[in-house]
Amino acid sequence: MTARIIDGIALSASLRAQLKEEAAALTANGCRPGLAVILAGDDPASRVYVRNKIKACAETGIHSELYELPATVEESQVLDRIRALNAAPHVHGILVQLPLPRQVDEGKVLETLAVAKDVDGFHVQNIGSLVVGKPGFAPCTPAGCMVMIDHIGCAVEGRDAVVVGRSNIVGKPMALMLLQRSATVTVCTSRTADLAAHTRRADILVVATGKARMIGADMVKPGAVVIDVGINRLADGKLAGDVDFDAVSTRAGWITPVPGGVGPMTITMLLANTVRSARMHAAQGTGTAAV
Repeated sequence: MTARIIDGIALSASLRAQLKEEAAALTANGCRPGLAVILAGDDPASRVYVRNKIKACAETGIHSELYELPATVEESQVLDRIRALNAAPHVHGILVQLPLPRQVDEGKVLETLAVAKDVDGFHVQNIGSLVVGKPGFAPCTPAGCMVMIDHIGCAVEGRDAVVVGRSNIVGKPMALMLLQRSATVTVCTSRTADLAAHTRRADILVVATGKARMIGADMVKPGAVVIDVGINRLADGKLAGDVDFDAVSTRAGWITPVPGGVGPMTITMLLANTVRSARMHAAQGTGTAAV
């Protein structure tokens, strides 16, 4: 068996073409989608991520503004910037790039964001909406994973789904999304006893632990859908996921590559949330439309 590839680059390109058309229509009606990005500190990886997001906005017709703050920035300055953007009618989405400098409380920052502009989906109210099944902005990475699962025609209802990883950004919301679709969901961590016993049951396996190639072929059910969220830099400079791609490809039915899998979809979901926020703004005539 050779797994079929879930091409995140191709799928993202198709979705972004649709978003570009919608952004153009909104702009023509006087409401150009706008995303504000706050980058605090000098983390090299964060700079790369932000650059890619700004570029994606430009290609999709979304207005973007980048606010670069020094590593020594005071927490109050970050919060003041967020409050100003909350009130700005031309800004429909606000993204605070994580991690933040040590002296800035991440929780306070996320709670200060206007819920209707939290296009990253990290505000506790948006997470709460996900828990109870109400409309809201879902975190972009797990949302992108669900789109990929749907794209290949994989039925979720009644399937055994295993999520390896329990982060607030990926693992927990991923489990909630699968649960809402009536999957039977097991959440594991890298420290789960006999992890393989759980992963081998999975019809849908999502891995997000940050441990390179920790999932081998003997840990995967034949024909399973394997979504690899991890991205790790190896000693030789190459990138690898949390799944041993070459080995697992001989056993899985579908698999995402690293790079070129989940990564592009994360940015695409950010764009989709921003366009959605602008659409609600245009419909309600306010800068803080409820989601």
